[in-house]
Amino acid sequence: MRRRLHAGDREAFAELYESHAQAVYRHALRLTGDWSTAEDIMAETFLAAWQGREQLEEGRGSALPWLLGIATHKCENTRRGLRRRLAFLARQPPPAPVADFSAEAASRLDDRSRLRAVSAALGQLRRQEREVLSLCVWSGLDYEQTADALGIPVGTVRSRLSRARRKLARIAEQAEGAEQAERAEQTERAERPRRNLEPAGVHGEVRNTAAIATQPVRKETP
Repeated sequence: MRRRLHAGDREAFAELYESHAQAVYRHALRLTGDWSTAEDIMAETFLAAWQGREQLEEGRGSALPWLLGIATHKCENTRRGLRRRLAFLARQPPPAPVADFSAEAASRLDDRSRLRAVSAALGQLRRQEREVLSLCVWSGLDYEQTADALGIPVGTVRSRLSRARRKLARIAEQAEGAEQAERAEQTERAERPRRNLEPAGVHGEVRNTAAIATQPVRKETP
């Protein structure tokens, strides 16, 4: 495969795309947290791979680490561009109000909520730690492949991954504590209307819309 790609074999490149497009897309999605951006990065990654196919060393082994390395750099470039755009928009007048589109997006709210939760947790890591975590844990690369994809020593991969895991463990503990406090507060709020609305001498659940609406909802923590 590497020899065929290096020689410019289009059929080999098509096989490469079919084999690894989804892995590249998922890696980009984890680093950016946005479906549309991940699709763009996947396309840019394979375009860059075709244009730079002569840089792929001949030999054995999967070309996936090479592709994920390209995708990682594309993600970082995208983040830099986003920061520049946000800085520009911050200097502009506020936009006019837009119509509520919540009904149209209702079917995707749950997925978006989960993705935001994951992105928020990953956002507390350093960029280098996010990249190593995504490549080693989610993309399935070993330490040597990750080091090859990022152009860093294997020892650096190990230390970054270890730090990322420790930080995520602390984040999970903090999120669990906040979730328990929120559940306790919501339970207290739910009991107040129940005490006020339940008739004297009658015990049991109060089937009241206001009381039901305040029941606690458990949020999933990544």
